[in-house]
Amino acid sequence: MNTKKRNDFIIKALNKIPGFECNNADGAFYAFPRVDKAIQSNNLKNDIELAALILNKAGVVVVPGTPFGAPGYIRLSYACSMIELKKATDRITKAIE
Repeated sequence: MNTKKRNDFIIKALNKIPGFECNNADGAFYAFPRVDKAIQSNNLKNDIELAALILNKAGVVVVPGTPFGAPGYIRLSYACSMIELKKATDRITKAIE
């Protein structure tokens, strides 16, 4: 599976998650969606708490943007199979809703 296909999938899937806004990824295998609205709608303080919620409820590891100087964003890798990407985005959606 090529990187372009996974990139296209992850961007589209992330933009369907309530409160997520994601542009095309510039990095090799990472997406960096803005998640301010998801933080607010889940009554969380910041992206660090959202990353913890996603890990605990969805079992998906994402990295908060704050340590990278980008509060209100999370980073996730899409260097895996399309099946795993689909499972991960479905679980994140359920955790956020």
